[in-house]
Amino acid sequence: MKKKVVSLLLAAAMTTAALAGCGSSNGSSSSDASTGADSTSATSASASTDGEKKDAAGEKIAMITDSGDITDESFNQITWETVCAYGDANGVEYEYYKPAEDTDEERINSIDLAVSEGATVVVMPGYLFGPAIAEEQNTYPDVTFIAVDVTEGDIVKNGKAVDLGKNVYICSFEEEQAGYLAGYAAVKDGYTSLGFLGGIAVPAVIRFGYGYVQGINAAAEEDGVDVNVKYYYGGQFYGDDSITARMEGWYADGTQVVFACGGGIWTSALDAAETHDGKVIGVDVDQRSKIGERCLTSAMKGLPSAINNALDSYFSGNFSELGGTAQQLGLKDGDYIGLPTDSESWGFTTFTQDQYETVLAGIRDGSIEISSDTENQPEVGSHVTVDYIS
Repeated sequence: MKKKVVSLLLAAAMTTAALAGCGSSNGSSSSDASTGADSTSATSASASTDGEKKDAAGEKIAMITDSGDITDESFNQITWETVCAYGDANGVEYEYYKPAEDTDEERINSIDLAVSEGATVVVMPGYLFGPAIAEEQNTYPDVTFIAVDVTEGDIVKNGKAVDLGKNVYICSFEEEQAGYLAGYAAVKDGYTSLGFLGGIAVPAVIRFGYGYVQGINAAAEEDGVDVNVKYYYGGQFYGDDSITARMEGWYADGTQVVFACGGGIWTSALDAAETHDGKVIGVDVDQRSKIGERCLTSAMKGLPSAINNALDSYFSGNFSELGGTAQQLGLKDGDYIGLPTDSESWGFTTFTQDQYETVLAGIRDGSIEISSDTENQPEVGSHVTVDYIS
């Protein structure tokens, strides 16, 4: 299949810049629906068509949040920013919905509401949407569903796997590559006491974490330095006093950098880092603007690229190339994984961008192998000690 691959960094910059204008520059409205959905809509001037593209008039993109909202400074927010930017650039109406509760029933209710209000394309971020897709794809065969961070194993109904409909495209990412890059770079930059704070131990978070350990191990073996790692899942995608207290203990005990991986859980790592002069690694998107100077780097995946690619396929009339498929996207597929390289977000002092490009090339051509196994903890050499904390 021929793909249009949008640069990860370019797309991220575009969508971040668009946040301030989402649903505002062209007028906006919000309402509380019976499902508790929050909504914002905007319509911009109609895009030109070339005979192959769908007419923007009559089309509407709905974005539905998972358990968070569009101000989570991570996954939901970047998805919404991307929808905003795409709608504005192509003259397509867009709106977002927040389920009243974190349940399959309420996610289904939000899809029903979106479709009843004219949605022709529904964009959903997160594995939690699997059962809702399984339920709704046949109910609305004329509606296109695009879901990111969702795998075929998530598409279940009554506990049984369901085949993807031709009106559904799902994708996930090779997060282990992003974690590897972050861990490798941190050790190369001289850090030898590291931490991983995961949210809920779902496959995407585990891949980030296990990739991080593999990158740490590779750099430690190359340089012959001893590195210790603390590894913990907080069991939630937000920070709180108990997790902050744990992170304060880590930093007080000598941890220099914590990779905070899971929605808003980074707030606990940052609070502790500020108290103990530590560093934080962000996740999913470039979190430098939120974490500030404490942000060493961010392990990013190309959510904007994947969403833009799928929306382009739909509006160009070529969705049949993607419909019914599940992809796992990594560096071999395009710029779907990376660390931020602009000067403000490059927090390293000795690890260079030339070194970074060398590692990227190695992952792309397969000379650097990174395991995606989420069942078994990665093997490490004699220079690395990992303390998996339950």
